[in-house]
Amino acid sequence: MKQSKKSLVAALALISATAVWANPKAAPAAPAPAAAPAPAAAAGITGEVLEVLDVESYTYLRLKTANGEVWAAVPSAKVAKGSKVTLASAMTMTNFESKTLKKKFDKILFATLAGSDAASAPSAPAAASAPIKVAKASGAGAYTVAEVVAKRTELKGKQVQIRGQVVKFMPGIMKRNWVHLQDGSGTAAAKNHDILVTTLDSAKIGDVVLVKGVVGNDRDFGSGYTYQVLVEEAKLQK
Repeated sequence: MKQSKKSLVAALALISATAVWANPKAAPAAPAPAAAPAPAAAAGITGEVLEVLDVESYTYLRLKTANGEVWAAVPSAKVAKGSKVTLASAMTMTNFESKTLKKKFDKILFATLAGSDAASAPSAPAAASAPIKVAKASGAGAYTVAEVVAKRTELKGKQVQIRGQVVKFMPGIMKRNWVHLQDGSGTAAAKNHDILVTTLDSAKIGDVVLVKGVVGNDRDFGSGYTYQVLVEEAKLQK
């Protein structure tokens, strides 16, 4: 069963309105989004459950919706065949293969069930509605999110530390957890206010954490998920 969790390749990134994305071939010197998303599914998809497949950490649902049948994966939940459910924060992944189910999905939605705990979802919207403002970390290698995005080329391969607020948490993707961090620096318009962090540590949406990790550039995880800048192999301190 553990392979199912490990094979959830890049199911991440709901990162529609609040995430930052970019073309990996963009000029490194130009300010650019942190990543470029695969097409996201519309929020609030409702359908009748036709089939339920449970694996470790996830429940796969085949749904009959107004636009036809679709497969979805949500954090483990008790869902009855014939019931109606609504998907929240849904995003699309293509050509996804589940090793445990021995099944390949041409298209699948990774989401949370409406009304469920957003902190356990593969992708979840930011918890706080108030503007985020977190004090910059101190000491060697301390940067704000916007500074890391702007200096991504010169910081490549270097250890940095960033203090920020967790706005998205996506567990168990490619053997690690994926966290989106914001600290109040940068802007959504400039697409330099949010950064992806990969880690083995856990966190909840809304947590303020100190991230210590290595800056990576131009990472392509397949299925259309490319990141021009991210922080990898990170440790989180609360």
